[in-house]
Amino acid sequence: MIERPPIVEGARFLDAKKRSSVREHFNSTAGRPRRARRIHRFYYQDTYGFVRDHVPPGARVLELGCGDGELLSVLRPSFGVGIDFSENLLREAKRNHPQLTFVCGDVEELPIEEAFDYVVITNLAGYLLDAWAFFRNLELVVNATTRVIITHYNFAWEPLLKLVEIMHLKGKEPLQNWLARRDLVNLLELADFQTVASGYRTPLPIGPASITRRLNQLLTPLPVIRHLGITSYVKSRWHPGEAVSRSADPSCTVVIPTRNERGNIRPAIDRVPEMGSHTEIVFVDGNSADGTCDEIEGAITDHPERDIKLIHQGEGTGKGDAVRKGFDVASGDILMILDADLTVPPEDLPKFFFALTEEKGEFINGTRLVYPLEGQAMRLANIFGNKFFSIVFSWILDQRITDTLCGTKVMWAADYRRLSARREEFGDFDPFGDFDLLFGASNLGLRIREVPVRYRSRTYGSTNIQRWRHGLLLLRMALVGARRLRFR
Repeated sequence: MIERPPIVEGARFLDAKKRSSVREHFNSTAGRPRRARRIHRFYYQDTYGFVRDHVPPGARVLELGCGDGELLSVLRPSFGVGIDFSENLLREAKRNHPQLTFVCGDVEELPIEEAFDYVVITNLAGYLLDAWAFFRNLELVVNATTRVIITHYNFAWEPLLKLVEIMHLKGKEPLQNWLARRDLVNLLELADFQTVASGYRTPLPIGPASITRRLNQLLTPLPVIRHLGITSYVKSRWHPGEAVSRSADPSCTVVIPTRNERGNIRPAIDRVPEMGSHTEIVFVDGNSADGTCDEIEGAITDHPERDIKLIHQGEGTGKGDAVRKGFDVASGDILMILDADLTVPPEDLPKFFFALTEEKGEFINGTRLVYPLEGQAMRLANIFGNKFFSIVFSWILDQRITDTLCGTKVMWAADYRRLSARREEFGDFDPFGDFDLLFGASNLGLRIREVPVRYRSRTYGSTNIQRWRHGLLLLRMALVGARRLRFR
């Protein structure tokens, strides 16, 4: 049996300035929550009322990201604890609500270990620096009867909310994570939480309460319109089913396709963590001209303690061909892909390992489109293209996919061999390799789950992506996938 990993320190691989900038933002907002509640009265009344409807008075309640404590007070708990890292807001909270307990600390690392009846997380998910670690750490404060209630704004409202900020009708906020309701459900499932209920509410968040409340009651259940509610919500319970693995102590192989990535070889080796009983690293080189192969061979000599292999792609072309050749020689029970440009941090690979071995999914796909992107990590046209194709391919696969082209994908070697045996059903048309695996996984009926990763800017080399030519290839792949999976 796989032993559950220890509690994770949130965002431990992030730059300190990113954490401090969020902290500074909230430390400078003392008094603003009151003004916001006064100006946007109906929205806050609606949100607080929704949470209050699910939390009976007299319960033991923990609110994460409690701000000035107003919502926690409204819930009338017998024992209420609020955690926030804004000292200024907590000073107000303690002054206005002395009957409650407030703790100054980082909600992502949970400075408390005590089970509550309810854990309330309102308008916080967008600011999380490591959402995977945050939801996983919730096990510190829950038991089998605890209910976790999350509300978050619907990202479809982002353009309008930005316009309202520009007009100074709303306080300016930092760039937030792209977390749809199904993304929250996905993250909760990865952390052993079962969704009890989820949805959207309040498509009309402004206006006189006497009129707006009745209109929202009529509009919220309607098809299409219900997805336009400004608030998404998820209610869940902790259900840590026995973590069953196909292998008692699985090994893994990390396949790293390379082409002119000399400067990234040694950092990749240094940063790929050991996982499971044994970790093998397989570099597949696509005829590099910058000395990449020499660098790999030198690293193999310098790191005898690590199992590192180099194979040559030969006459084959494209990342997809390189990945297949790497998988064919892999010895691990688990197969992983890591792009050599290291735009996805190698330190994130254990998240994929545990998602797979704990049976949260059978095919684990990375998504770069949850956290704000670093610098010029992805061009604007690429972002819109990825968003468009995520909608298309989610429909084709009938499973939630937010980022089809994230290079980090993980699956069991046994499933890959079954997938490879049926590859001719789709044909060899995918130079990227992503759709070969996604279509194959869907064709096998594997459960696809996504792990959010922070996408970093390149520090060496240049991208091989050609936006417009490859965009046309994606359209072609969408047609092939729809024909085989939706209309066969």
